[in-house]
Amino acid sequence: MDLWDCFIFTAISLVWVLVSHRGNASEECDLFNGSWVIDEAYPLYNSSSCPFIEREFSCQKNGRPDSLYNKYTWKPLGCDLQRFNGVKFLERFRGKSIMFVGDSLSRNQWQSLTCMLHSSVPNANYIIAREEDVSAFTFTDYGVKVMLDRNVYLVDVVREPIGRVLKLQSIEGGKLWKGIDMLIFNTWHWWNRRGPTQPWDYIQIGNEIRKDMDRMLAFQEALTTWGGWVDSNIDPTKTLVFFQGISPSHYNGTSWNEPRAKSCVGQQEPVAGSRFPGGLPPAVDVLKSALRKITKPVKLLDITLLSLLRKDGHPSIYGLGGPTAMDCSHWCLAGVPDTWNEILYNFIL
Repeated sequence: MDLWDCFIFTAISLVWVLVSHRGNASEECDLFNGSWVIDEAYPLYNSSSCPFIEREFSCQKNGRPDSLYNKYTWKPLGCDLQRFNGVKFLERFRGKSIMFVGDSLSRNQWQSLTCMLHSSVPNANYIIAREEDVSAFTFTDYGVKVMLDRNVYLVDVVREPIGRVLKLQSIEGGKLWKGIDMLIFNTWHWWNRRGPTQPWDYIQIGNEIRKDMDRMLAFQEALTTWGGWVDSNIDPTKTLVFFQGISPSHYNGTSWNEPRAKSCVGQQEPVAGSRFPGGLPPAVDVLKSALRKITKPVKLLDITLLSLLRKDGHPSIYGLGGPTAMDCSHWCLAGVPDTWNEILYNFIL
């Protein structure tokens, strides 16, 4: 990076310190309140020509017969989102690194961004590599590395003689996050896992090891640990920090006033308007409370409401498990995570 690039990045980061953390990108516009409208210029890329979409997100290839869900764009109240420009994005991050940290919803957003960038510069050279839990997509022509660290709790799960221990106050995984130019964190969907899919046997808080505890309190404690890591390790003049927010599921039609709908299967349109009948999940308040305690600037991608309205955006039976499975948690690509990335783009540019 030359001196001019260094100056520009520092200046942008200082502005970031002033406007983020507690405010919106613009005092005049809340990017997270609005409604979905049809725009024939969407989607931002053709899912069949993006080589990075995994089967569980590739709804069209898996036989989903409708395609209207690809034509919706998010319209904030009182303003417009700037349309994503992959070349501008790559120039902005030339020679820099980006890392998504979290569970499969982070992977959903990571794959969305790689497709959005690839469709903007389809002839650009790239390299895909994976080392343990970190996947990296590098645009070699720009020196831009877009990574994914699979870390479903952010805090550590350690194998000990008694079994696998979820340590709510330990965050050794943070060693991988140092020196990254932009970090986008996420955790929530694994906190209510039980039975065979639960990847731990005990929870440790302080010196106390428990068989289990209230999962919302555990989530809160982990976010406090993560927030402490941010305050101790982030230099806001060098690193931008986002939290993805709580991505919702659609398994009960009563929450959107359609009690006959047992799940998201067959849904082809968003909820109309700017309000979700079932309200926001409690995890949103826990997250926002934890973020308010962090002194370093962290910007919340408050995508819960806009995603709640998209009951039509999930793979349903057109995901990894096929007709015998039901996925109303992840999102089809192209689809809703593209909007998360467009909002991210509007904040950083």
